[in-house]
Amino acid sequence: MLAHPTLNKLQDLNLLGMLAALQEQMQLPECANLSFEERLGLLVDREATHRHNRRLAIRLKMAHLRQSSVVEDIDFRQPRGLDRSVLIALASCQWVRNRENCLITGPTGVGKTYLACALAQKACRDGCSVYYARTSRLLPDLGLAHADGSFAKRLAFLARLDLLVLDDWGIAPLTDPQRRDLLEILDDRYDRRSTLIASQLPVEHWHEAIGDPTLADAILDRIVHNAHKIALNGDSMRKTRAVLPGLGEVTS
Repeated sequence: MLAHPTLNKLQDLNLLGMLAALQEQMQLPECANLSFEERLGLLVDREATHRHNRRLAIRLKMAHLRQSSVVEDIDFRQPRGLDRSVLIALASCQWVRNRENCLITGPTGVGKTYLACALAQKACRDGCSVYYARTSRLLPDLGLAHADGSFAKRLAFLARLDLLVLDDWGIAPLTDPQRRDLLEILDDRYDRRSTLIASQLPVEHWHEAIGDPTLADAILDRIVHNAHKIALNGDSMRKTRAVLPGLGEVTS
């Protein structure tokens, strides 16, 4: 069979990894020394890699991560209460597979968002569906969803995610409808999916920040008790980078 029709069929079948690998093999005379099984194995490996990378790209696009951070670039040199062993354990994503939560707190500039996005990016790499949202924007958007009739669809989308990242938790007062929407989101996810929350407020102040005591009890009961907690401290790393440029980590 001629090579050209084979290339066309691989294109038609959307086997783009195999297509690229076969084109490369045709340009390399040394591939003629490989057995059929060896060449086929190389083609299959390339197709598997291509599909893995394509699925990862789709997951990362859907995640809408605020920062392009990775756990491998986390800076442990600055004294901010970040335990390397804890981060290594979280980077395994076993907590996501166990449907547990993660709470990251600390003052502005110590790297909460960077760390949250790095853990979320690692979850994407491990095959999990992820979505990042600033709480101060998500809740008003859900208010609009009530108005246009898309709330149930949006709620179902959030419930299906393996990992939901809620950043900027507690920076703005909540209305009663927003508190109830937040409870709906977290109730759907409790013991079914994982939620990562990043906040400037210490966890012990969240009850007061939510406002309504009854709803606050219900909301916190669904996120705090099975959560891994990281309490960052220290000076803003933006200030540190201004004095010591080249640290690499972009924080918030």
